Amino acid sequence: MTTVSADPIAPSTQSDSREFERRHIGPRPADVQQMLQALNLESLDDLIAAAIPQDILHATVPYMPAVGNGMSEAESLEELRDLARQNSVWTSCIGAGYSGTITPPVIQRCLIEDPRWYTPYTPYQAEVAQGRLEALLNFQQMVMDLTALPVANASLLDESTAAAEAMAMCHAVSRNKDAPFLADIGCHPQTLAVLQTRADALGLELLVRKFSDRLDEPACGILLQYPATDGAIYDYRALIADAHEHGAAVAMACDLLALTLITPPGELGADIAIGSAQRFGVPLGYGGPHAAFMAAADALKRHLPGRLVGVSRDTEDRPALRLALQTREQHIRREKATSNICTAQALLANVASMYAVWHGPEGLRTIAERTRGLAVSLVAALRGAGMAVTSEPFFDTVRVDMAHEEADQAVFRAHAMRINVRRLGPTALAVALDETSDGELVETLINVFTGCPVEALPAASLPLPEWAVRTSPFLTHPIFSSIRSESEMMRYLNRLANRDISLADSMIPLGSCTMKLNAAAEMLPITWPEFGAVHPFAAEDQARGYARLIKRLETMLCEITGFEACSLQPNAGSQGEYAGLLVIRRYHTERGQGNRDLCLIPASAHGTNPASAAMAGLRIVVVKTDADGNVDMADLRARAEEHREDLAALMITYPSTHGVFETGIREICSIVHACGGQVYMDGANMNAQVGVCRPGEIGPDVCHLNLHKTFCIPHGGGGPGMGPICVAAHLAAYLPSHPMAEVGGDKAIGAVSAAPWGSPGILPISYAYIRMMGAEGLRTATATAILNANYMAARLQPHYPVLYRGHRGLVAHECILDVRPLQDRSGVDATDVAKRLMDYGFHAPTVSFPVAGTLMIEPTESESKEEIDRYCNALIAIRSEIEEIANGTADRDDNLLKNAPHTMTQAAADNWTHPYSRERAVFPTDWTRRHKYWPPVSRVDGAYGDRNFVCACPPIEEYE
Repeated sequence: MTTVSADPIAPSTQSDSREFERRHIGPRPADVQQMLQALNLESLDDLIAAAIPQDILHATVPYMPAVGNGMSEAESLEELRDLARQNSVWTSCIGAGYSGTITPPVIQRCLIEDPRWYTPYTPYQAEVAQGRLEALLNFQQMVMDLTALPVANASLLDESTAAAEAMAMCHAVSRNKDAPFLADIGCHPQTLAVLQTRADALGLELLVRKFSDRLDEPACGILLQYPATDGAIYDYRALIADAHEHGAAVAMACDLLALTLITPPGELGADIAIGSAQRFGVPLGYGGPHAAFMAAADALKRHLPGRLVGVSRDTEDRPALRLALQTREQHIRREKATSNICTAQALLANVASMYAVWHGPEGLRTIAERTRGLAVSLVAALRGAGMAVTSEPFFDTVRVDMAHEEADQAVFRAHAMRINVRRLGPTALAVALDETSDGELVETLINVFTGCPVEALPAASLPLPEWAVRTSPFLTHPIFSSIRSESEMMRYLNRLANRDISLADSMIPLGSCTMKLNAAAEMLPITWPEFGAVHPFAAEDQARGYARLIKRLETMLCEITGFEACSLQPNAGSQGEYAGLLVIRRYHTERGQGNRDLCLIPASAHGTNPASAAMAGLRIVVVKTDADGNVDMADLRARAEEHREDLAALMITYPSTHGVFETGIREICSIVHACGGQVYMDGANMNAQVGVCRPGEIGPDVCHLNLHKTFCIPHGGGGPGMGPICVAAHLAAYLPSHPMAEVGGDKAIGAVSAAPWGSPGILPISYAYIRMMGAEGLRTATATAILNANYMAARLQPHYPVLYRGHRGLVAHECILDVRPLQDRSGVDATDVAKRLMDYGFHAPTVSFPVAGTLMIEPTESESKEEIDRYCNALIAIRSEIEEIANGTADRDDNLLKNAPHTMTQAAADNWTHPYSRERAVFPTDWTRRHKYWPPVSRVDGAYGDRNFVCACPPIEEYE
């Protein structure tokens, strides 16, 4: 949380401080003028004045001293270098769910740093996302194998929030819904904190227990840490059997590397396994981003939150991958959704999956055995010195019990050697070893605990007991044993990347998703070790650079939004919604109005809004929208007055989900405030507000920001994301706390993420973007985004009706094209247009959201007029193809759109049975002849995949 800048920010010293702005913004000045002429406007200022209601518009750039005046890439990198140098990278033996790891250079170079991997969108258009889907399927197979459970999802946000999702699942399937949820006292402290926050919101009683061998009390579910946070491994078979007998599901928080050696949870009888895949090649990053995992018994597969990759078939009856079952189900089921999860951690899950591909089962077991062997040597040496050391069995974490004064001395010696150890209490320390540890570190740790130097490690053998030893095979699919050389790995990653459309190929104008440039200068710092190798629970003096970066970024976001305080803890937009609503609930409770538990949500809202409100324990009442797509003011007044006594909040997206600036936004806020409620603004569309208006001055009380949209963190194929919240002064005291750091206000809600600042490892991206753009550049970016959207709307209006417009006939930063009238005449729907765009080398816009049968387009400010025209020309050409069907020139069933996308295999086949030519199918433009992207599969049969659900890797022969 911040209300003031941490320290002065140096102004740009170069004469051309707007160099980066010109690189980030696509249209050239001459292009801007042509586009404005097409709209009958003379300047960007005229456009902004016409598009944005005057009562919220800043006529000039708002005063933003922390944001500054812009700087060059070189200056930005030097500023971040200076911040990075202020971090001290110690050897961290803290553990607690975070481990040192070695990212294979080939994975760093060919995946993390490759825009073909970090710029694609979530794989909702499966035909142009087969590479990422295969990598995520590998992730699922890896998790299923290591946990010995038959179903796994394609990643969650972090271990602690995954545990909260598991708790909700256990409660949903339990026959003991009135019973408490029980958590093992051996769970990581951050997990217990996040569980408590979620339990409080759901009205669920959470009890923390030290379990014996049996369960002797009712429960709706149980969470066990395996190994425990202090390193101990327990045989939970009897306890799990008891739980099942009493109708309680059992979740286990696991360590994937440990599961290569110890009995997996599925073989112990557990129903759910969750955890973090961070130690599989993903840097610490001061807490994130990391990929969590969840696996479950088959009976629970339809309760799994998040995304799940399934194997289906395409129209040529070849295997094809797609997101299965509950994909985007929160947009369909809304408040009845199993979860509000909308952002996964796809990029980090892919890193972890490739780490497993690179090392294979033998390599992973070798790393695990070496890590445990070092821990065994440490235990043997400490026991030889007469110290009270961890009980057996253990994996990588060693607990040492000692007198208070001795513990203090040990910590002092560790810090003198730049080693972080973990304090479990006044008289107990723990150290965790990992892939980066070696014998020299163990010798140093012996010195830390005994005060005596060691010349050599003692020979020791402490085998795991028979009940704890894993005997089942894992990672048996050929993909985990067929790639060993770097040449093979490089080519595999390249083959997968070539199967996807990314921003390296063409624009991705997804409405509500803001697929803008992720500049190389923004991305470079995230792989610097001074940012990547810092443990999230390291002492403050080791993370001074992070502290300054975080403080400055919070200040910048407050300046941009006009709010008083900011929390960076939510690590996804959906988590920001959840956190913001919890802040509002706590505010009401603290004022003696805990009865306020109802949330008004417009019918046009993002699907995550009602899902988040339900997760925050709120009842939902839907407010109608009028014919123009705006909030129906009469219905809002009626609903607000009807629920005056229990109204907690209104959730509203601005500009609206329909892509327009509603003129009544101030009145909307006043109506809710007059009835005692608070206003939550969904900040998904902030790319239309930055620098031209401030939500904090319009009336909302809290707003979340999507740093992975507006502020240039890349989508990564479906994550990482960041969803910080900014709040008005009266809510600052309620921002999220955390058990491992001093964050939040003095009346704070509990933790909402595993790490105190969410995913700090990617914050340099947004920091660099804001600093390089400067206040003037941010305003110009917003104006250009609105220009590009209106230019596209104007070009496409004669061919596809634009569904909603603002009061001056303009849209905001996105527009909705209505395909429904064409469907009545031709049988062609929005999905057919989306698939045909693939033949033109483009990703589709957002399909059938927020209105079924439509396409929502958001070009962003980063796309050039040339690229925008190419996209418009493609849609106009497709409109002509639709007209051929409508007037009977083309067959209604066998046509270019219904058969799209067309693959290379189809084009090269001996037989071509369609009434149109191969050339029209695959080379519809001159550009596609020069730069052809070939969809790797034809249209995927989603219904087949759900009827024949498979979420494991198919036989290698099917890939061939």
